Amino acid sequence: MTAWIAICRDSAGVTAHAMEGARHLRHAKGIDEAAALAHLAFDAGRILHIGDGPPDSLPAAILPQGGHGLPGFVQDSPADVIGAQVRLWIAGFLRLHRDWDGVICAIDGDISHWLHLSAGEAISAQSFLTQQLVSALGGTVPPARDALEDSLSRPERLAAHLRAAQVSNRRDALTGHLLGAELAAARPYWLGQQVAVLTSPDDPTGHAAALDAESVPATIHAPSELVAHGLAALAGAFGLDA
Repeated sequence: MTAWIAICRDSAGVTAHAMEGARHLRHAKGIDEAAALAHLAFDAGRILHIGDGPPDSLPAAILPQGGHGLPGFVQDSPADVIGAQVRLWIAGFLRLHRDWDGVICAIDGDISHWLHLSAGEAISAQSFLTQQLVSALGGTVPPARDALEDSLSRPERLAAHLRAAQVSNRRDALTGHLLGAELAAARPYWLGQQVAVLTSPDDPTGHAAALDAESVPATIHAPSELVAHGLAALAGAFGLDA
């Protein structure tokens, strides 16, 4: 088995993962790559960078064919960029759920990415800044169901709905209206599809609760538990598991 290291960057710094073929051994964090590697203390002949290289244009395979790392995704219309970290999560999810077709709602910080997957490819995407608006307006979770329904059925009245919730000091309604508008815009993705939400189990943004309120059979998967599986999938794609 090939010993290799995966380098992942996020807003908190850098994480280095020690891999032996498809087996995840351990990880270490640091403020930069050098610090993470020093803490990892692992000798490997190859390092793959998650986020390396220009992004792949959608539609694209989740797992790249060759190269030196895992880039993110880019889409021309609607204009979008999806980080390589989300792509890694999806690779891990598909390794656990082979031949799965449907829609992924991946919560990456304060951005929600909806991606249509089919035959191991990301076909299209639509992303939202809903959580940034929730934070700016002081919304809380779980979202109010009546507010969710109002803005899902009448998204054109979102600004008026938000003002009413603000005046009434209903912070859960602020979140409900914003999520309702997002679900209205993302309806072509989730309607009639099986949906997986990649987020913390406590559903901090309320997306899973919003889908449940609409009787959408969505499952929740913690991104932290998908990373090792995503790296194992990468090992296969890059021939590091032989």
